[in-house]
Amino acid sequence: MLAGRDAQLEDMSVAVQRMTLGRFERSILLTGLRGVGKTVLLNEFGMIAEREGWIHEHLEATDDTKIAKAMATMARRCLLELSLRERIKDRAVAGLRVLKAFVKIHVPAGDGGALTIDVEPFAGLADSGDLERDIGDIFREVGETAREAQTGVLFTIDELQYLSSDELSVLIVGLHRVSQLGLPLLVAGAGLPSLPGLAGEARSYAERLFSFIEIGSLKKDDAIAAVVEPVQAEGADWEPLALEKILRDSEGYPYFLQEFGKQAWNVAEGPVITAAEFDRSTVLALDELDTGFFRARVDKTSDAERNYLRAMAQLDGPGPYASGEVAASMGKTTGQVGPVRDSLIKRGLIFAPRHGQVAFTVPMFEQFILRRLT
Repeated sequence: MLAGRDAQLEDMSVAVQRMTLGRFERSILLTGLRGVGKTVLLNEFGMIAEREGWIHEHLEATDDTKIAKAMATMARRCLLELSLRERIKDRAVAGLRVLKAFVKIHVPAGDGGALTIDVEPFAGLADSGDLERDIGDIFREVGETAREAQTGVLFTIDELQYLSSDELSVLIVGLHRVSQLGLPLLVAGAGLPSLPGLAGEARSYAERLFSFIEIGSLKKDDAIAAVVEPVQAEGADWEPLALEKILRDSEGYPYFLQEFGKQAWNVAEGPVITAAEFDRSTVLALDELDTGFFRARVDKTSDAERNYLRAMAQLDGPGPYASGEVAASMGKTTGQVGPVRDSLIKRGLIFAPRHGQVAFTVPMFEQFILRRLT
């Protein structure tokens, strides 16, 4: 059950409908910690677009993502799908010819494999060698073809924080181009809380192109609905004290509600999940989180990185923490631990909510570290 996200779903639905009518609407960037449901929302956004007859393409970015190839791959699939519509087949093929010229310049055959586009390249568009300018040409071709087909295109991109500043700048410039022309192409992205700052650093006008939506833990009523309604649909229920405990232990974060709820359901004899049964299930839920959700994020860290994480967790509370205090607790200066801090940010384990501070990107991560890494 997707609880507490009606406003975000409505925002996307309105954006798609407005752009279908030829009106400008900002693209959407979801920001928040891990486990709050950003990926689920992106999937829902894709389904909204598809129900309106739009074409939807999805990308999950990694630290190896090359924006030229990623966007070319998505544009290729869009244009091929549009080329199947007889009325605009010629327009779509023209777009593929421009894309072929782009690929020849910006996507080397040895860069993870060549993209097959069985048309002759079109000279003069998307082949200048300037990636920002050329990606704008590709976005325009896709947008104009979609408009002629009386439809639109939605690109959803997860884990956007993994893009470098230069790669993110290319994406923003391409989107800026289609927004200037009023073309029906939207981007819905998701990333860690550092994403708005990264976008602003990449291009100063990013705030005019995107609606930045912060996704966090669920409000109490929404958290209750998330665990109560699926249980009641199966003819069961929660004892009031058990419900209080799952809200407390999960802190309202969707992924934790899901895991605690799953284990409580498995332990309970039914038809009512009792507080005693929830207490027994908590050990199972924490073990599942520790060995899966949490552990997967630290398995590849170095000893120095783990020492930094431990130093953060041993300070009071869940953070944010002053970078100087973390360093001091390790007996070092901020300059000495700076490279370790930067590598943890690059891994997506911590972020800097403001200058001189660090915080975990995963809710309740400090509790895991204290349980398992100290």
